[in-house]
Amino acid sequence: MLDFNNYREQISALSRQCVSSTSINPELYTKYDVKRGLRDLNGNGVLTGLTEISEINSAVYINGVKTACEGSLYFRGYNIKDLVSGAMTSAHSGFEETAYLLLFGRLPTRDELQSFRTLLADMRKLPGSFVRDVVMKAANPDIMNSVSKSVLTLYSYDENANDLAVDNVLRQCLHLISVFPMLCVYGYHAYNYYKNGQSLFFHAPERELSVSENILHMLRPDSSFTELEASVLDACLMLHAEHGGGNNSTFTMHVVTSSGTDTYSAVSAALGSLKGPKHGGANIKVVRMFDDIKANVRDWYDEDEVTAYLDRILSKQAFDNTGLIYGMGHAVYSLSDPRADVLKGFVERLSTEKGLGEEFGLYSLVERLAADLICKKRKIYKGVSANIDFYSGFAYRMLGIPDELFTPLFAISRIAGWSAHRLEEILSGSKIIRPAYMSVSDHRKYIPMDER
Repeated sequence: MLDFNNYREQISALSRQCVSSTSINPELYTKYDVKRGLRDLNGNGVLTGLTEISEINSAVYINGVKTACEGSLYFRGYNIKDLVSGAMTSAHSGFEETAYLLLFGRLPTRDELQSFRTLLADMRKLPGSFVRDVVMKAANPDIMNSVSKSVLTLYSYDENANDLAVDNVLRQCLHLISVFPMLCVYGYHAYNYYKNGQSLFFHAPERELSVSENILHMLRPDSSFTELEASVLDACLMLHAEHGGGNNSTFTMHVVTSSGTDTYSAVSAALGSLKGPKHGGANIKVVRMFDDIKANVRDWYDEDEVTAYLDRILSKQAFDNTGLIYGMGHAVYSLSDPRADVLKGFVERLSTEKGLGEEFGLYSLVERLAADLICKKRKIYKGVSANIDFYSGFAYRMLGIPDELFTPLFAISRIAGWSAHRLEEILSGSKIIRPAYMSVSDHRKYIPMDER
């Protein structure tokens, strides 16, 4: 570990200088009509591109007036609720079907799905000694950084790493979809061994298992799991696989791909975006908030007591003092997040199997009370509802998945959507994405060195 203590005072002084010279007056954004965060004053995203991969709906126009409605999400024109229901009804691997749909634009036949699963199984391999030489080296608690390191290193093993032909990029994407579960789970095992002193084991993935089954197989010492556990995780992967071209990590994928760079660099950039707590790390905040609620609320059935504590959280007097009830509200959805609606049903079933019905009841109560409280306290009129992060962390906890893998699980799923968007940008985009920034600094006369 490098020791920077000797430079602390110097760096501190430089940082103060940096702050004093880099702050932009917030009023200038209004003056020049700059859409901060690429969103207008009503929270609507600024249109920056077109996509055929997915569609998000949260409002309808009635007599020319934009009106909030129940949220809906479509993958290649198919409602996500129908996709999840169909996969669970016919008991086929839903995430693999979803990846096929996102990449190739249509639902596979049973034979095509099986052929696709076989192809992924064939590609589910890492270079010789890769786990020892890359994954296990410099193990750290941030598994997202571990995965990013592994992805960038895979570039060195690819003889056609820079080839942007569609068949080559598709090959690279399929390989990454195949090995992401290994990179994430093995990265966690390395950290758990070196940093936590726990037993080290690596289960090789099994060809006949689905992606969700292989994750549980590789993660658990005894490799065992129930059918419901695998189904819940499969549903989570389907729901997280894609969410429009405007979410931060997918937009990053489009921006970086438009520069003409290689697949590994583009995926690493998207990983860096997803890692941010404002994007992929929200479910960790939710479960830790509930840990705090459970520790401070004596009667989980007492609506007045629960409401009073939620009010303290909103007033920045409890939990992390940010004034946020995590998992409530979304930048796009208003009345409901369809992903949360679907996942809630799976979580309820799993909580019954695990004997955690009382805890599920607390989640449901907080969901209902928090929505009303936030609307009253924050004067939000478009509506507030639970987003998918509200329940996904609870699902992962019940599956015995450590907190360190919550965001990497998001990446295991979203690599399918990222891959589809990378291919779409290569096939449809022709220009490097370069939005405008206006300079608001003054011009100054150069001062010779000896006169400063």
